[in-house]
Amino acid sequence: MDVITLSRLQFAVTTIYHFLFVPLSLGLSFLVAVLSTIYLKNGKIVYKQLAKLFGKLFVISFAMGVVTGIVQEFHFGMNWSEYSRFMGDIFGAPLALEALSAFFLESVFLGVWIFGENRLPAKVHCLSIWLVAFGSNLSAFWILVANSFMQHPVGYVINNGRAEMTDFGALLTNPYVFGQFAHVLTSGIVTAGILVVSVSAYKLLRRENVAIFKTGIKIGAIYAIIGIFSVMGSGHLHTQYVGHNQPMKLASMEALWNNADPAPFTIYANIDMNKEKNTNVIDIPYALSFMLNNSPTGEVKGIKALQSEEQQQYGYDNYIPNVELLFWSFRIMLACGGIMLLLMLVTLYMSYTNRLSEYNTGWLRLLSLAIFLPFIANTVGWIIAECGRQPWMVTGLQKVGDAVSQNITSLEVWISLIGFTAVYALLAIAAIFVAVKIVRKDVTEEGSGL
Repeated sequence: MDVITLSRLQFAVTTIYHFLFVPLSLGLSFLVAVLSTIYLKNGKIVYKQLAKLFGKLFVISFAMGVVTGIVQEFHFGMNWSEYSRFMGDIFGAPLALEALSAFFLESVFLGVWIFGENRLPAKVHCLSIWLVAFGSNLSAFWILVANSFMQHPVGYVINNGRAEMTDFGALLTNPYVFGQFAHVLTSGIVTAGILVVSVSAYKLLRRENVAIFKTGIKIGAIYAIIGIFSVMGSGHLHTQYVGHNQPMKLASMEALWNNADPAPFTIYANIDMNKEKNTNVIDIPYALSFMLNNSPTGEVKGIKALQSEEQQQYGYDNYIPNVELLFWSFRIMLACGGIMLLLMLVTLYMSYTNRLSEYNTGWLRLLSLAIFLPFIANTVGWIIAECGRQPWMVTGLQKVGDAVSQNITSLEVWISLIGFTAVYALLAIAAIFVAVKIVRKDVTEEGSGL
């Protein structure tokens, strides 16, 4: 493989691994803060015990996110130095603000929360975890400000072959930011809720702290259901925005080769990218037009027409991303969301009707396995966001081929790719080992801090 393909593969491996922890940290920080607040209000020890358990898992997720995130920044100078030269004036500002205003905030007050129990007033200790949650999500906001420019550039001018910022306010109010941030935040809520349900189900299967983890399942299911409906709403609105501002991404997600009015939503298709057509199609008439236009009619441009338009605007090249990858990634994401919603609604019903107990072993095993669903959904969702703008590194301004470093070889990328993958595998083993050890511990054991 050439340097560009290898560098893309390396960045994909490290980014997907990093993004396993980001949504979990975002959603879990708020959930731990909520549990801590409930305990502060009613004094019921069950909420303190749940907050401490899932607070420990949050700390692991936070640490892994920090470690893997640092590697991301190395990539910009190593594999993608031409991108850094072109985008440094714009990309550097939100990254610097992420470190100064968000990372320091969450890291400092995470230490206060860990070591401040029984040393600080209860209200101050509770406030510290809320500041951690705010800092974690503020950190995500700054990163998405930078990423949203790559998806939809605003507030810039091209000067001496570089993109230079002219309006910082335009970066902050980029419409793409709000849709993407809302979707990431709500997906984090889903991830945290499912994690709490799955861990609680595992503990019930072991007949451990039954009363505590019946409460945990109920809280996790409520939190996940709120997140699922929120992620559906934010995803719908963001998809409408993408449909009008990144039409090639939307058409590729739907494998829509030709203009259609009304446009159907395709459930299943055999996609032939070489012949640019689909066979064995199962679709829902009018559905795509309705989703994008809130009306059963309305034209949706197809891939072929958009390819012709982009060639006229940007010059001869292939502007079609990997249609099969985007098409199936989107449907995997939707399927995971539907399964999670069904599982959580049934679980909540069983909890409130006293039908859920430690003896429902089949259902509890199913809930334990559900822990994989949000991570799969988050991963394919991020693949859609990033691969959908190919071949652009910065939409309309810089292509991937122009962003890669000119001073590296395939051998060098192979070495770093293998090295990063091996180190990440070891980190994953260590993180899972520590997390399992924490989960298996009796939550009623008292101790200061975490």
